Amino acid sequence: HESIGRLLPASNFAVALCDADSGALSFPYHVSDQGPYPAALRNVQDALCAEVIRSATTLFLTPHAREVREGLRGQLPPDHTPLYWLGVPLQTQKGHIGALVLQSFTGQARYTEKDKELLQFVSTQVAAAIERKQMLERLEHMAQYDQLTHLPNRQLFLDRLKTALARARRDKSLLSLLFLDLDDFKQVNDTLGHAMGDLLLQRVAQRLLECVRGSDTVARLGGDEFVVLLESGHAREHAAAAADKILAAFGPPFDLEGIRLSIRPSIGVAIYPDHGGEEHHLLGHADEAMYLSKKSGGNQVRVAEPRT
Repeated sequence: HESIGRLLPASNFAVALCDADSGALSFPYHVSDQGPYPAALRNVQDALCAEVIRSATTLFLTPHAREVREGLRGQLPPDHTPLYWLGVPLQTQKGHIGALVLQSFTGQARYTEKDKELLQFVSTQVAAAIERKQMLERLEHMAQYDQLTHLPNRQLFLDRLKTALARARRDKSLLSLLFLDLDDFKQVNDTLGHAMGDLLLQRVAQRLLECVRGSDTVARLGGDEFVVLLESGHAREHAAAAADKILAAFGPPFDLEGIRLSIRPSIGVAIYPDHGGEEHHLLGHADEAMYLSKKSGGNQVRVAEPRT
């Protein structure tokens, strides 16, 4: 924006991006000296940007352009009606991902054909920068999140656990880990197939997220193993209450594309500082408690034995 502003008037500047899957339009970057746009102008703005992206051609509207004047006539006061509207598609090797938009509401900032050519030239660099940023975000997400459930993976979970432990030591507060494994999950894969097993794991992830607060972490460590990180303040009962809530949430059967399937979890609980002060100690004790739960028939909660 700063670079473009040194070349031509850019006090009303926006980047519009189109989601490749849904086709939804978003404005991740938007600056205006007009304040919040009225709904009528936002609707026209969306329609014009969509047309630039759909047609993959630059759209340059002047004060004489009937598309803008007729679209806004009687809906907006004159000072909210753009005199000039310049939209340039953002093109990458994979196609058109969005548009750069400049608007002018006064005759002092007039756009010309030369400005249009300049913005078209700059748009190639902007599109390349956006594509690089999106690629880095995708790579970062792939490195930190489970691709099936979109929950944090083991590495991201361990990073969050390390940070949470440091916070708990500083605040002299408690921290709880709930290690969860699905009872008889292998039988689901064997009888219904791996596709249904994957769908079940996605449904399980959704239910677990519904059982915890936004500040808690639900992660998938691999297979049918999940872990919940609770920063539970000063109440040891919070971990047991959360585990009981999860058991109750698994009561109703899961709907797997018309197949209703009941599955139960085995849950092991470890609490800082009762069961260790390091990440691997807490995770190991929670894992051991989970296996005790499973050996005892599953569908229950076991708390790790205190350190001796």
